Amino acid sequence: MRRRPVLMLACLWPFGAAAGASLLPLVYPRHQALDDPQQAYVTALLQQALARSGHSYALRRSALRMVQTRAMQEIAAASGSVDVVWAMTSRARERQLLPVRIPIDRGLIGWRVALIQARQPDLLRGVRSIAGLARLSAGQMRDWPDSAILQANGLRLDTSSTYEGLFQQLAAGRIDYFPRSVIEAQSELASHARLPLALDAHLVIRYPAALYFFVGKHRPELARHIETGLETMLADGSFAQLFQRHFGRLADGLSLPHRHVLDLANPDLPEETPLARKALWYRSNHY
Repeated sequence: MRRRPVLMLACLWPFGAAAGASLLPLVYPRHQALDDPQQAYVTALLQQALARSGHSYALRRSALRMVQTRAMQEIAAASGSVDVVWAMTSRARERQLLPVRIPIDRGLIGWRVALIQARQPDLLRGVRSIAGLARLSAGQMRDWPDSAILQANGLRLDTSSTYEGLFQQLAAGRIDYFPRSVIEAQSELASHARLPLALDAHLVIRYPAALYFFVGKHRPELARHIETGLETMLADGSFAQLFQRHFGRLADGLSLPHRHVLDLANPDLPEETPLARKALWYRSNHY
């Protein structure tokens, strides 16, 4: 009689192992940011989309930290170290990888407010044109599409190979401002509270852009599964609910209606971007 529980566990073990084995591992990159402001939202969105896709995946983070370029190279090479990444789209990125063309940020990756030095709170108060902004130096990562966009619009730019280095450059006065998306700026400022930085209150720099999930071209079925799940979430309203829960009070916190808007062109935006599908994009009542 004493052996019975052991025998029962032995009988149950293959069933549990088989159930665990049925989950397909799906690895996303561990980003350089120590406190990635997008990660909680994006991983929750991806998890829910996968759950609605009709296929079973086990989502986990990569062992190593990676910049976007490295993560995309690993995916393109089918190395197995990363399976999916979220990043702003560009022509080059869509040639390299397979995009899921649903903007998970509703286009807000292209709505930029500036981190500035705390001792210069009115640095951008009088900026009303690209020419005015071009007198100042912006900071960006070298491998971000934003760098090419800012340069294409005639803006001065200093680039860095490290994300954290940009905050240090700004604090030291080696750059004048660091444009961050409205879904990143406040949390990034909070996570770098030890530095003498502030959030500009006067300007929105805006250009058409989209944050997509990208997978390898050798994984078209994975792209279909993610797309199916996202479309289901759009249809049942859970996409909007999740977005609202994470970013719904952005306009209030950033006083967007009171800022001057400076629109830039994005010559690197692929023609396939679904701009005509209005339900996918953030719309402000004031702009």
